[in-house]
Amino acid sequence: MSGADTRKLIHLVDDDIDVARVILHTLSDFGFATYWSRSGAEMRRELARRVPDLCIVDLGLPDVDGMVLVRELRANHGCGVLILTGRGHTSDRVTGLELGADDYVVKPFEPRELVARVRSILRRLSKSDAGTETVRRIAQFAGWTFYLDTNTLVGADGAESDLSTAEAHLLQVFLENSNRILTREKLLGERDLSPFDRSIDVRISRLRRKLETDAHNPKLIKTVYGAGYLFAASVSWV
Repeated sequence: MSGADTRKLIHLVDDDIDVARVILHTLSDFGFATYWSRSGAEMRRELARRVPDLCIVDLGLPDVDGMVLVRELRANHGCGVLILTGRGHTSDRVTGLELGADDYVVKPFEPRELVARVRSILRRLSKSDAGTETVRRIAQFAGWTFYLDTNTLVGADGAESDLSTAEAHLLQVFLENSNRILTREKLLGERDLSPFDRSIDVRISRLRRKLETDAHNPKLIKTVYGAGYLFAASVSWV
């Protein structure tokens, strides 16, 4: 347990009492503060009182599709979002990531893996916050301007796009390592990848749709087959 964890508040949204008990007990054992909602309506009431550092959202809730809640959290609150799902379809997990979730865990799950995913998201959020006093907070590349302090991407035409925490972290890694081949593991940071983990590919796809003229023929984020990805642009920091 670390002192940093004890200051983090986790909001669990799940109507399964047995699963909730395991999650709350595990998170408590690792020093996290927690609270629990059993429905989307209850979650919304709690968010009006306090916003957590991270929200764990089950997709199969009794009163609302969890995807709706993920979208609301991304649009209205600055917390991390971890999807918890019993749905086996890859499309559901991909949709969750596309809506802005930072990561997902599939039921049944190993409690310690859940803790590892929670910590990974919180580390990314902490790194983003910790760098706000550094000089290199605005990056310019290929006609784009990226404001790291607000996760805002501005095009040459002035159109703005807000990136999720995961998207912003990925773009920052690319910008700080432009014109270098980066492995999938490097792009995801501390998290170990299984051979079947495609979350980084989903995030790459989302970034390409925002940055590329033709996402199917990318000029900025290039795939280097068998090696990883390369961000092919000159970057200046202001």
